[in-house]
Amino acid sequence: MAYQPSPSVAGSSLSPLSRPQLAEARRVRAVELFEGGVSNAEIARAVGVCAESVRRWRVWEQGGASALRRRAATGRPPKLDDAQVEMVRAALEQGAQAHGFEADLWTLERVGAVVTRATGAVLSRASVWRLLTGRLGWSLQRPERRAVERDESEIARWIAHEWPRIKKGP
Repeated sequence: MAYQPSPSVAGSSLSPLSRPQLAEARRVRAVELFEGGVSNAEIARAVGVCAESVRRWRVWEQGGASALRRRAATGRPPKLDDAQVEMVRAALEQGAQAHGFEADLWTLERVGAVVTRATGAVLSRASVWRLLTGRLGWSLQRPERRAVERDESEIARWIAHEWPRIKKGP
């Protein structure tokens, strides 16, 4: 398995809103409707959620509109900061052979070893996967498997001469 950078979306100057951003926009719209005296059922229909969600959003009356704003993700902070991720990106872009590996293919174990050498942080296979796909934007690429004995010129000759004869029949 090899990992390669995913191609970027060409020509897109504006990024679409993420799911959390869309949810926050709904809640902000609901606050505007709350202030206008609109009922919970009408607000639910207007923003496309169930009435139970609107009842939960009534916390804005105690905490203000800021109570409905997105909050930073909770949980353990990442082991690698943005500068370290860029160091890893630069190291990986040099290729696997530059780091002493025989083949120029990246595996999770190899990437983990490079991360440890570059940053000192030891990551699990799952964390290496999240680093590659989430933070670096790389995707899984599998190399084509071909026989060492494969003769491209003989294959081309067979397709040009033998296949039409077989295809036509007797």
